[in-house]
Formats: sequence, C-alpha cells, structure tokens
Amino acid sequence: MKVILEPIGKIVDARKYEDLLKVCRKAGINILSECGGIGVCGKCKIIIKDQEFVSKHTGVEKHHFSKEEINEGYRLACQTKVLFTEGILKIIIPKESISEKRKIQSIGFEREIQIEPLIKKIHLILDKPSLFDLRSDSQRIIDSIMKKYNIHNLEINFDILKDIPNLLREYDWNVTAILWNNKIIDIEKGDTSKLMYGLAIDIGTSKIVCQLIDLINGETVNIAFEENPQIPYGEDIMSRITYVITKENGLKELSSLVKESINKLIEKLCLEKNINPNNIYEAVIVGNTAMHHIFLGIQPKYLALAPYVPVISESINISSKKIGLNINKNANIHVLPVIGGFVGADAVADVLATGIYELDEMCLLIDIGTNSEVFIGNKNGILAASCASGPAFEGMQIKYGMKAISGAIEEFSIKNNGEVIYKTIDNLKPIGICGSGAVDIVAELFINGFIDNRGRFINIKNPRIIKTDKGYAYIIAWKNETAMNEDIIFSQEDINAIQLAKSAIHTACVLLMKKMNINEEDIDKLFIAGAFGNYLNPINSINIGLIPDIPIERISFVGNTAISGAKICLLSKKMREEASFITKKIKFIELATDPEFPKELANSMYLPYKDLSKYRSVEERLKNRKVTNF
Repeated sequence: MKVILEPIGKIVDARKYEDLLKVCRKAGINILSECGGIGVCGKCKIIIKDQEFVSKHTGVEKHHFSKEEINEGYRLACQTKVLFTEGILKIIIPKESISEKRKIQSIGFEREIQIEPLIKKIHLILDKPSLFDLRSDSQRIIDSIMKKYNIHNLEINFDILKDIPNLLREYDWNVTAILWNNKIIDIEKGDTSKLMYGLAIDIGTSKIVCQLIDLINGETVNIAFEENPQIPYGEDIMSRITYVITKENGLKELSSLVKESINKLIEKLCLEKNINPNNIYEAVIVGNTAMHHIFLGIQPKYLALAPYVPVISESINISSKKIGLNINKNANIHVLPVIGGFVGADAVADVLATGIYELDEMCLLIDIGTNSEVFIGNKNGILAASCASGPAFEGMQIKYGMKAISGAIEEFSIKNNGEVIYKTIDNLKPIGICGSGAVDIVAELFINGFIDNRGRFINIKNPRIIKTDKGYAYIIAWKNETAMNEDIIFSQEDINAIQLAKSAIHTACVLLMKKMNINEEDIDKLFIAGAFGNYLNPINSINIGLIPDIPIERISFVGNTAISGAKICLLSKKMREEASFITKKIKFIELATDPEFPKELANSMYLPYKDLSKYRSVEERLKNRKVTNF
C-alpha cells in the first residue's frame, strides 16, 4: 500500500500488517516514541481520516485519546497497522509528534588538573642496523626511548610487531612512537608528536555526547552529540534490558547501534576540524551501568533482577579494534568503573568532576535524569543512592510533554494579575512542554493557589481551568498561540506525574540525610548535575520539593559532569586512579530495603513535603536568587 505522509509530502510503501510507526521511520521521519513502540507514552500521534484502511482502535489508544480526538481521527502510530496491500492511505503527522534536535548539555564544570595523559608520542631517529649493531628492530626502538627519556619496562603491542620491519625501513628509521602506559601501541612516519588526540564520551540513556580533546594542551577541540539510537527500543533502561533478554541478538543489535552512533560522531568531529582519526589514541567512556554493559556487549540481564548486581565493577581497558571504534586501530578504550547496578560510570565521573570526595564541607550532589543518582558526603565518606525518577522530566507521561526541542515551553510563570508568561526554546510558537517548564508549571500553580499541597486543583473558577473527561486541567497556552492550533493544557494526571518523579529524588535525599544524621541546614554545598538539571529554576524546584530546602546561594549548577569526569580521566593518569579510589570510598544504599522508604515516598509526594514545618516560607526563599553556574 502507498502511504502519503503529510505535511512532509513523502510517499512510502507499507506492507500488510506493518505498523505505521515503522512506516514513518522507514521514510526517515523521526516520529516521537519514548516507550519503544508499546503504546505507553502516547507520543506517536497521527491523524487518519480513512480508518477503513487500518486496524481498529486498541484499548491503549482509547486510554490516551478522548472521544472527540478519536472522532477526529487521532491514532497512535505504533498501535495502527495497515490492513491491505493495495490502495492509498493518507496520514497527517502533527508537529508535536516529530522529534527535532533538542537542547543537550554537552559540557560541564571542569576542575583544574595537571595534564598527564597515559598517551605519549616520542620522535625517534634510530640508528640503522649493521654488522656491528645486530639488535632487533623492537629492541632498537626500546633502547632509543630509554636512552632519550629514561622510560623503563617498555613493551611493544604484539599487533604492531608484524608491521615494524617494513615500516622502519620505509620511513628511513625516522619515526614517532606512540606509547600508552609504557606500551608501544603504534609507530608513525616522521615527527607527528604534535598530533595527539583523545575522546571523552558520555553514553546517556537519551543522548550520546562526544568531545574531541587535544592531549597536549587539554583543550576541547570539538563537540558533537546526538540522540541515543536505542530510544526506539525503549525510553528507559529497563525497557532496553527487556529487549536484550527477549529478542534474539538483542544485545548485539543495541550494542552495534551505540557504536555506529559514536563512529558517526567521530567522523563529524574530525571532518569539521580536519583531523585524521588515526591520530586519536584513546577514548574514555562513561555511562550508567546498563549503557556500560550494553556498549561492551556484556549481558545486562541481572541488573534488572534482585539484587541488581553488575557483571563487572572495575575499570576496563580494551583496544579500539576489538570494540569497533573508528580511531587508531591500536588505541585504548578506557571505561570507568561502576558503583552498582544502578549507579554507573557516569556517577563516578560526577563525583570525580565535582571533587566532593576531597572537600571538608558537607555536600549533596544530585544528577537528575530518568534514573537519578544522589550522593551525600565529603572527604570522610559518601553515601549514594539511585532513584527511578522516571521519564516525566523528559516529557513522557505528560499529555503535551516533550523533550527540550524547538517550540517546547521551558519557562513558565503566573503574575499577580493572573497573566501567564512562558518562554519557548528558540522563541517559536509552542508545541508542548519540556521538563523544566513542567516543574515551573506545578510550582506556579501551587504558590498561586490553584492546587493544594496534594497537587489537586482547588481554585476551579479561573477561566484557564477547564474540566476534561479525565478531570481538571489548566490551559497553559490558548490554541491561537500554539503551532498546532489547539490548547496546550496541564492536567491533574500531568501534575501527578511530576509529583511521582520529584518524590523519588526527594525521598533519596531525605533517607540519605537521615543515615548521615544531618538535615538541610547541614548541607554546605548542593551540586545539581545533568542536562535536565542545568535548566531548572532552583526556587521552583524547592517550591515543589524536587530538591531539599537549601539556601539558594549554596546551590551550584554544574552541567554535564559525566562528560567532564571522562575528560579529566583522559587527561590525567592521577584522575583515573582517583576514579577507582572513589568506588571504594562510596557506600551504596539500596533505598527499597529501607523500612522508612514507603513512608518517606508518600510524604515526598506532597508539595513540597507533607510536613511543611521543614520548609521555609515562599517569601523567605525568594529573598536570595543568586545561584552559581559552572
């Protein structure tokens, strides 16, 4: 069957019983689907006028759409199958269903370090062999390096031994030796000692960030990023682990997707700066434990089963040739250690980059994401916990929620006269609401008296409050203001989704503080990390209880410290050793086993918390708005 995709104007062939999500992606249209195509997120909305060509509405669709929307032809692409092989089917893809490039935090706070990479390049002019000098080719290289730089215990990578005799003679004994940690991994023609690069890579659940680093001066030469290509297989890590477990070759498929994506980023980085990928000699990689395992091709199944134990927690070194990255074939790939099943190498990088393990002050570090990590402590010890805050901060589970792409409402406020003010990304007409905007909306509805501390609507006489078939909702933007000519609303269900997400993080903070025998007043520094966290309004985050009630001047937004931690480990042998040290210094707490967990989770559902005596007044919190940004 021919399928016409509007407003794009593409025509694509569809097989009988093929779902329309696959048809759209086959046409190169990156239609939103944050649940991996199982109908949970409700984001892959399309409109079909000729319903006789497709399967009937499923129960999942009836849950997501009102009767009016169903009558208008709204469907979920993942739930709708083509029924015939002949004919023409026209579908309309609303703007809010098409994924665009989004705001991504590709840098973070960078501490000062002494540059001491494990990669070294040494230019050598070797003595030619003769009847009076019968040393082997390899020994000739080793002796020359030892004599010139007093480096001992050298060895040569076996993979390059077979190439050495021809290369030395072809290059007329004028070569540059590349060393990794006292192992010679390659030789190059002439003096290339000034060309020495590495990669810092953060494999996130929703994005992959790659930085190209000059290993001589430590500068970031270029940055590239893209959506994690595993997203169609599930927005969250549990969905992807399930895919690996249930699908034949599922692990190989998801691992290959990530490597292909990284290789595209490497190609882009190098082309833009006219750098030869063969001059990239090391990459340091971080990611949560699931991403860590899948990238390495390690079975992640047992991360999803109690007691959630990783296969390996130590750091790993492996050659690029074995891993499949398109850089120098003998380059080293270093993957930072993990702390536990749900606290991965990215969390180690967070702690390393902020340096909280060295500080005297009591610190709270929160890396906010689909799976958030919370750390409390200082040089005397650190407690860590993982909390499933869920994908609400990425827009999932919210009717008009979306990622931080063009047209997303990212800031929102209600003035004393009731006037609504919002800001969208790229200042375009709104098409939805991203995570930071959703936090603002809940906070503004609460402090302006439209919802109570349970998150329920109480002031329903306002003209912006309407009643839907699923309860009350607040109109954020009137349809004449939006790009799709329909009201953007924030419903009772949307408020509850944000409450669930924030309660997980707040509960982790409360329980870790109790185990440390401290309270909010004892926290000297609060570091908020992560792409989402960097765009949060700190006052509104406190107002809803997303973060504890800590004076604003003690809060620092540190950005993507996962990539920063990877970078400093690339540049410093000492920092790499510190990363391994950190995993022994941190004590992981499994929150679900704490007898107080259910009670605290319930208390944290309230705005900002059930016991309001633990929070200062809104007026007092508004006194100081100064926040430190990296």
